[in-house]
Amino acid sequence: MTEPIRIGIIGGSGLYQMEALQDVEERTIETPFGDPSDAFIIGTLDGTRVAFLPRHGRGHRLLPTELPFRANLYAFKTLGVDYLISASAVGSLRTRIKPVDMVIPDQFIDRTQHRISTFFGEGIIAHISFGEPICPKLSNILAEAAESLALEDISLHKGGTYICMEGPAFSTKAESHLYRSWGASIIGMTNLQEAKLAREAEIAYATLALVTDYDCWHPDHDSVTVEMVIGNLQKNAVNAQKVIRSTVQRLSHTLPVCNAHSALKSGLMTPLEHAPEATKTKLKAILAKYL
Repeated sequence: MTEPIRIGIIGGSGLYQMEALQDVEERTIETPFGDPSDAFIIGTLDGTRVAFLPRHGRGHRLLPTELPFRANLYAFKTLGVDYLISASAVGSLRTRIKPVDMVIPDQFIDRTQHRISTFFGEGIIAHISFGEPICPKLSNILAEAAESLALEDISLHKGGTYICMEGPAFSTKAESHLYRSWGASIIGMTNLQEAKLAREAEIAYATLALVTDYDCWHPDHDSVTVEMVIGNLQKNAVNAQKVIRSTVQRLSHTLPVCNAHSALKSGLMTPLEHAPEATKTKLKAILAKYL
């Protein structure tokens, strides 16, 4: 039996590989929800086996709306992942959160419209608790790792609300000002579905949000060029790898028990002895300990 890989990493825009990985292998995983974004990169990071997936595929070929969120998270679950670190490019909705800064949000607001955000249905119903959508224990370890590096000219912002919009177009100014009035900190297009599906799969999930620029509310937004954004993406990718590497080192010493790891214990509504066999088979990786 293959030893489970406990730690997973999702790379966002600009982060398509982890250069420090050793003993690397590619693994293609089939799921009941289709193909994941790309082959998984399995490797060793300072002695710890991890699974890395480029969210948009290598070459950045998938729109946020096109991302196979369910396949991605189901595949992580089949690998044995219990802790998932998600790196994600975002825009800032606050003056104090500058380009190239890092944010570890603790809340989401969902503004998506065309996405499936659950594994369940087809005869099995679950309602997971989602008041704290980010695992506080994993996000604290992520924050400690970032703070320990003392990255030059980069501020770390712990906490904050991530607006998840549909895309691919960015916000109108009216929308951007509305989100600011709601108290949101950053805006992106991907992490809400990942967080919901990770919770259903009983995987602890945390976001390392990497700021590329200010959203269109900012008076200097028009002075931001594509070259500047790409430059910030490249800086973010380098810094993200350092933070993730430090986080994995910390997790290798202590794997915390998180509430996410038992999310379905009180969330499953359907008695599984009465559930359709086809659906139980489809969700076997998620339901294994309850069957």
